[in-house]
Amino acid sequence: MQLREFLPKTLFGRMLSIILVPMIFVQVITVFIFYERHWDTVTRHMAQNLAGEVALLADSINPHPNEADIEDITAKGWQYFNFPIQFQKDSLLPTNLAGASETYAETMLRRELKRQVKQPWRLDTRSDPNLILIDLQMKNGVLRIYAGRKRIFSSTSWTFIGWTVGSSIILFAIALLFLRGQVRPIHRLANAARQLGLGRTSPDYRLEGAREVRLAGRAFQAMRYRIMRQLNERTEMLAGVSHDLRTPLTRIRLQLALMKENADTKAISNDIIELEEMIDGYIAFAAGEGDETPQDMAIEVVVKRLVSQARKSHKFDINLSPVKDEIPAFPMRRNAIQRAFSNIISNAIRYSSKTIVRIQMRNDEVIVTFDDDGAGIPEERRADAIRPFIRLEESRNRRTGGTGLGLSITSDIILSHGGELTLGDSPLGGLRVLVKLPI
Repeated sequence: MQLREFLPKTLFGRMLSIILVPMIFVQVITVFIFYERHWDTVTRHMAQNLAGEVALLADSINPHPNEADIEDITAKGWQYFNFPIQFQKDSLLPTNLAGASETYAETMLRRELKRQVKQPWRLDTRSDPNLILIDLQMKNGVLRIYAGRKRIFSSTSWTFIGWTVGSSIILFAIALLFLRGQVRPIHRLANAARQLGLGRTSPDYRLEGAREVRLAGRAFQAMRYRIMRQLNERTEMLAGVSHDLRTPLTRIRLQLALMKENADTKAISNDIIELEEMIDGYIAFAAGEGDETPQDMAIEVVVKRLVSQARKSHKFDINLSPVKDEIPAFPMRRNAIQRAFSNIISNAIRYSSKTIVRIQMRNDEVIVTFDDDGAGIPEERRADAIRPFIRLEESRNRRTGGTGLGLSITSDIILSHGGELTLGDSPLGGLRVLVKLPI
């Protein structure tokens, strides 16, 4: 077990800990060192003073007081110490004189009374919440002295705690506001980078925050600009290549149309069609669907429609398992994602007789699984199957082997959505195609 397991995982939490932990330590040190000494000293002095005043009154009265003595001690107690005094004639103290102490202040007062007062005494701090009752045993009765509870219980302790806790809360709230302001630009930068990685736009991002965050933001904007410029230049270049290649093919097709039809012209026409299909595949792979605007879509609806089309058009045994998870709609490029799933289903139709499709949600990812009962792909060749222009079928027939771009285009589309495409073994004995898309 390491300390890092207990540390906050977010930047905001760690910055908050940097402020909060020292503040807590300061409060603890203040309370347990300064305040403990202050409390002990003040309480001890207050107990000494109260016990000394009680002892002074007890020493100044006759052990067997008469009415005149009682009136005199009552007047002195009220005049000098603000003590109401009452004499209970012919009374005796209870057998249990000491009782049990509940607070530190009461313990200190008992200790001082025991040290300074010579007469038997009894202390009562529970009968009245505002008074302390001190009973002194005289020879002909019990002298009761009423003292205010504040004489030994200092109210500054709660004031001190209130100011300490209150000021800490106020300072913590101010620090919280400042921290949120500092962390917010980092969150926005991270979200903009994530949107770029998922192939989505983030037009609302602007430079803000501290100097270091602004530097990172400028670097991100420059990176995004270079990426978008590269994609646009590639698209423009491929558009030009497409035009240059199709022009001579069109001339050849026109020349063939003017020639008499024979076996040679048919062979040349088939080669032209095959060449055009190859060019279309290459351009589609390189250009992708980058210019399409993402929109919120329900992936279950998209997959269900493609499965239904494959079943009706190709009479293919393909089924979509019931979706148990509640999957929300999330941004996708409609044409691109349909093309990716169509390529997977087309391969299943070509190389298998049965396919089962499953959709499930795990954490913040949607997982679409295609399991077929075909021959599958050996594990050592699965990486080659996703690479462009690699045909696993050794024949030179494009109708059976294709151009080697189907899974490459699919993987490129999935990656542009921030997802992942992997190949594995199917429970049906064929190939499993696993597509993960982040929400």
